[in-house]
Amino acid sequence: MSGIKKLAGQTMWYGVPKIVSRFLNYGLTLLGFRLFDAVSTSDLTQVYALIPFLNIVFTYGLETSYFRFAQTKDKSVLYNTLNVSIVASTILFTILLFIFKDPITNFVELQDRPGFVTLMIWITFFDTLAVIPFAKLRLEDRPRKYAFVNLASALINILLVVFFLFIAKGAHDRHEASFLGVIYNPDINVGYFVIANLVASIATLLFLYKEISVIRFVFDKQMWKEVIIYSYPLIIVGFGGMINEMLSRLVYRKVIAGDTAAEILKAKKDLGIFGANYKLAVLITIFIQIFKLAAEPFFFNKSKSDDAQKVYARVMKFFVIACCFMFLVISLFLNGWQLLIASKYKEYAEGIHIVPILALGSVFLGIYYNLSVWYKLTNRNMTGAYITIAGAIITLVLNIVFIPHFGYTGSAWATFICYAFMMVISYVLGQKYYTIPYAKKKLLTYLAICVGMYIFHEYAIARIMDHEAAYFPFVYYGTSLLFIGLFTLLLVKVERKEFERLPFIGKLLYRTPNTGLKPQ
Repeated sequence: MSGIKKLAGQTMWYGVPKIVSRFLNYGLTLLGFRLFDAVSTSDLTQVYALIPFLNIVFTYGLETSYFRFAQTKDKSVLYNTLNVSIVASTILFTILLFIFKDPITNFVELQDRPGFVTLMIWITFFDTLAVIPFAKLRLEDRPRKYAFVNLASALINILLVVFFLFIAKGAHDRHEASFLGVIYNPDINVGYFVIANLVASIATLLFLYKEISVIRFVFDKQMWKEVIIYSYPLIIVGFGGMINEMLSRLVYRKVIAGDTAAEILKAKKDLGIFGANYKLAVLITIFIQIFKLAAEPFFFNKSKSDDAQKVYARVMKFFVIACCFMFLVISLFLNGWQLLIASKYKEYAEGIHIVPILALGSVFLGIYYNLSVWYKLTNRNMTGAYITIAGAIITLVLNIVFIPHFGYTGSAWATFICYAFMMVISYVLGQKYYTIPYAKKKLLTYLAICVGMYIFHEYAIARIMDHEAAYFPFVYYGTSLLFIGLFTLLLVKVERKEFERLPFIGKLLYRTPNTGLKPQ
């Protein structure tokens, strides 16, 4: 169980600051939905749907490769080789993006905001240069520095947005002939979110000065070739993953928009609504990303142990349990969550029904990431690439078929089906090449119970209480808390042996009288 404790500790160290920074940025996103309508925020949705694709291309799997080869290669030579590679390629890719800036602008339909594309390119540039230095902090178990950089970057991002959209805008609206009144440009409006992001990305690189200052022009050509052979399938894996996650928003306006101004405006509005509600479901995705920060190096380090498979199975169990709780919190409190995005512009609430679909799809994605340990440890990365390619094809085809008929609801179901497929096929292949004793039936039961609770709550209690509007909030939120409590009691009973072995939770949940006897 020491492996679980170590992973839990690493997840806490890397997770807490990442959670705080992610939620700060998450709150910033929700602020955007409060300040701007769905048509305006659709441009942000377009930009932030393309950036992850660029990140995959710019980093080409070197982060995972760094953890993998650090187990067998000289760490200093590896660090320098990968940094030299990524700096050179980043400069090259950035030049190419600027050369083809106009076609890119037309593709993402930001002809009226070409500056967004320029900002997007520079954000990708600076974020990429920070990837290997960040990985170095994780590999060397330096969570304090990692936490500081993440939190400082998030705070800079937020403070800049507040400065421009509240302080400077206020001075401008009062027609002050001051620096604050002059610096604000009302034509930029939602673009200040992207500008703040760029400044925060630059600051992140400056905070990593010490990690960058030790880089030397050392390039081991043979080592680099080995790394690229290992990592190039990860490019396909990452690119396919981004297609599955982001493609629906990136192509939405292309699939559904017509030729008239009214049709184009409606498509932009629908995309803004889709993007806002996607942000609610992304809470689970944030947890998955945080988990991966600690899990990826942990999985590689643990692979040499005799009990590695058992540890991976336990990790999966606790991961699914955590995802179940997050799914319940998101799906059982939909009425409360929609206030975050629709307190001012009520149009955002029109898409709240897609949140549970996307949330459960995100759970499947998280399970898939856990399952993917088998092909990374057995050097079958191309198999992982084939899985993500298949998922990308499913996503593309279903979005093209569903969006014209069902709008963003169809896009949500396309995401759900894609992640379910990837999860199932990865499990089947993984058990063939690298058997791990997952508690399959138990975990499927937990997921089924959570989905059943949501369905009963949403379509039984909520519908009944429509006729008793005065009591609706009490019954709605009261039953939400009741269901979460019942699920907790179920886990406490069924997973007693597992929880008892946890250092703090075991003592808290299963206190026994001081008789000198050990708990059974």
